[in-house]
Amino acid sequence: MNYAVTNPATGEVVKTYDTATDAQIEAALESAHATYQNWGKTTTVAERAELLKKVAQLHMERQDELAAIFNREMGKPLEQAKGEVEFSAGIIEAFANNAEEWLKDDELTVEDGLKTVVKRKPIGAILGIMPWNYPVYQIARFAAPVLAVGNTVVLKHADQCPETALFLEKIFRDAGFPEGAYVNVFATHDQISTIIADDRIAAVSLTGSERAGAIVAEQAGRALKKCVLELGGSDVFIVLDVKDVDAAVEYAVGGRMENTGQACNGSKRIVVLDTVYDEFAEKFKAAIANQNADNGDYGPLSSAKATETLKQQVQNAVAQGAELVVGDAEPDGNWFTPSILSGVKPGMDAYSEELFGPVAQLYKVSSDEEAIELANSSQYGLGSVVMCDDVERAERVGDQLEVGMVFINASGLEGVDVPFGGVKKSGYGREIGKYGIDEFTNKKLYRFAA
Repeated sequence: MNYAVTNPATGEVVKTYDTATDAQIEAALESAHATYQNWGKTTTVAERAELLKKVAQLHMERQDELAAIFNREMGKPLEQAKGEVEFSAGIIEAFANNAEEWLKDDELTVEDGLKTVVKRKPIGAILGIMPWNYPVYQIARFAAPVLAVGNTVVLKHADQCPETALFLEKIFRDAGFPEGAYVNVFATHDQISTIIADDRIAAVSLTGSERAGAIVAEQAGRALKKCVLELGGSDVFIVLDVKDVDAAVEYAVGGRMENTGQACNGSKRIVVLDTVYDEFAEKFKAAIANQNADNGDYGPLSSAKATETLKQQVQNAVAQGAELVVGDAEPDGNWFTPSILSGVKPGMDAYSEELFGPVAQLYKVSSDEEAIELANSSQYGLGSVVMCDDVERAERVGDQLEVGMVFINASGLEGVDVPFGGVKKSGYGREIGKYGIDEFTNKKLYRFAA
């Protein structure tokens, strides 16, 4: 495993970093555990919230510098990178502002009449295994609630984002969190397994691929530890009867092209009712074809490996009978032309794969029921968008989708205090907001006999 900054726009290896020694891993575990035992158990939620407010402030004060770092590491267009930093700061601030309310005690009404209270307490050091595609946002939604509760963080970032990892660790320290509250490790795969098995780690959170999630869940299960998994997605964007087709096209393009298509909950399958299909398809094809890298509409894919994988997926789809109606599947370096596949059918690999890049699949359906059946045929169940002038109809369709999130009449409705997560092979557990902060708490029962 090699931690390195490789600029995907040019292929240049900017700098490499050594992986951690076993002694460094041991020191990280001991530091995180000791800090939990002392700082985590003795500070108040309000005190920890004040530190998080400073973390959010430092994100914004250092926005340009931080955005430039991960723009170089994984290729996100600079303005999008700055937007990610701002959204991340908002998430951290939301946890700071609401932690006391979200973590307050629950007094239960019970049959025997005894005073019964559930208190939310920390559980220990939490391992976070985070991806490259949102290198600041992912850490914000994981680390902020963990720290607000009084747990501590051991953070293993993506191997292509070492400088972002170090920069974020410094932000948490500069904000006043003590040594051991947030510890970055450049761990190898073998060391990750060792960390998960260690008794000083209480739980694990991973955002990544289905394959990585299965491995981590297996290892956490053997160690009898909870894990939260946010994995892949092949989200549907369903267009039913709409008068404003232009708006539907705009949201579909935004849902597909955000982060150069490298988002787990990106709108990957565009499913359109036959009553509006012709107009929508014509305008959607034109809009995707007009995406311009020079305007910051998209950037390079994150790596040569990611580019080759997507290229092979698209070429394989065409070989199996799909039609590439926009794009050419011939990337220039890691710059992949925004594309649209049509005619993808059950049995083709692309029908069940996640295409992680600026490639949309376009489907025509003749009824709400057919749209729902197509949507639910995926092994994934992260998010979805339903566009329809009849909002109640859109909600009825959403109720039948096997997903964790339904956005009605717009894409990009994520919020700084809104839960995020999925079902099926998109993982389990929730991040962000009240539901996110509850994941790594000991819901401790108190019963009073007198």
